[in-house]
Amino acid sequence: MENQKQAFGIKLWAKADRPREKLLDKGRQALTEAELIAILIGSGSKNETAVELSKKILASVENNLNELGKLSVNDLSKFNGIGDAKAISIIAALELGRRRKQEKETTKPNKITTSKDVFDLMLPSMIDLPHEEFWLLLLNKANIVVRKELISRGGISGTVVDTKIIFKTAIVNYASSIIVCHNHPSGNLKPSEADKKTTFNIKEAGKLMEIPLLDHLIITDNGFFSFNDEGIL
Repeated sequence: MENQKQAFGIKLWAKADRPREKLLDKGRQALTEAELIAILIGSGSKNETAVELSKKILASVENNLNELGKLSVNDLSKFNGIGDAKAISIIAALELGRRRKQEKETTKPNKITTSKDVFDLMLPSMIDLPHEEFWLLLLNKANIVVRKELISRGGISGTVVDTKIIFKTAIVNYASSIIVCHNHPSGNLKPSEADKKTTFNIKEAGKLMEIPLLDHLIITDNGFFSFNDEGIL
């Protein structure tokens, strides 16, 4: 049984079929997503190659890498041939990719001129999250983001936001204005009544503190809702 299982390891494939050799010969861009994942897991099950197993995993999320990034160790371990170690390798690789995108975005000053600028800046931090997070952006007089701060983390359906913490952070960092945003793991972009109330409370507190709230964004993997754009801020 063990010999049969080993027969599906990458090292024993024909050279033309080995994704590692393909990467060396043709470059990383030549590999499919399934081949890249196959390199991570190294071997398949007794009945399928690593690439075949990788294709099956991708098919389960409709070949969407963003959806793949949401899978847990337990989710991935349900596939025959994927244990904890292989699942962790996949998750770690996707997380590195997410952090690389986030780091790239922070190497240059982020001047906010539109709600899309906020979405592009925050998506790398909020994509794939299975829970809600509420973030604060602190801006200077030139509308350049000087700091990003995670204010609260909650569950699937919501998170608690403390207005006092928001403005304490803004005052300590000498912010001229603020933008807030949170994600909806469900993908629903419609603001809830709680979202509207939170926005109103922050807006009114900002008036008193002379630190105006410029916008509040609801962010999902595929888009965003801007309170300012919709004229309800």
